[in-house]
Amino acid sequence: MRTSSRTNSELRKIEIITNVNKFADGSCLISFGDTKVLCTATIDNRVPQFLKHSGTGWVTAEYGMLPRSCETRIDREAIKGKQGGRTMEIQRLIGRSLRSVVELNKIGERQIIIDCDVLQADGGTRTASITGGYVALYQAMKKLQKKQRWDFFPINDAVAAVSCGIVNGELLLDLDFEEDSHADTDSNFVMTESGGIVEIQGTAEKVPFTEHEFSKLLNLARSGLVQLFEKQKEALSQIEI
Repeated sequence: MRTSSRTNSELRKIEIITNVNKFADGSCLISFGDTKVLCTATIDNRVPQFLKHSGTGWVTAEYGMLPRSCETRIDREAIKGKQGGRTMEIQRLIGRSLRSVVELNKIGERQIIIDCDVLQADGGTRTASITGGYVALYQAMKKLQKKQRWDFFPINDAVAAVSCGIVNGELLLDLDFEEDSHADTDSNFVMTESGGIVEIQGTAEKVPFTEHEFSKLLNLARSGLVQLFEKQKEALSQIEI
């Protein structure tokens, strides 16, 4: 039994509250246990320079941690004058993950910007951001579909993410910070509801893990993702566009 009283294959309490920002084109507050991330979507009728006159659109993401999202205060990156490597890596991951389920050639020369602001961090901020970012993106696309009177919907699948790891020889799903900081193996799985793999990040912190252990981690992740897709559907079923 884990310190959180969860079983090894049990997610933290997952909560997704939609329409938490009246100005955004899509928004939700997602909680993975004590990790809380505000996700908002903005429809921008411009595209990056490399896509101008291409006729295709884009989905991008920005990620940040608020000063008191951690146990001790962290400085805003704007004060430092540049983003850290971790921030850039995570927001690129979020963007890649969300683009994987969007038919970009169908939305015209516009981009959807997903902002993921970590209000409180207790492990899994990137997986929560991807899972919640999809919910915000979906809402924005629904608004765009209605406004443009499209007879199609440009999102072709759902996408979500979850962490898995090996801690003290035990395979655990959805690591909190304490578990993550002591993990022998730490991994993040980004997958679509149809079963496609978008990205896998896996690291052996101490002893290399085996192919057999990797297979078990993948199956453990799939079991958690099934539940996350249901949580996304439940949240989106309550919205009105």
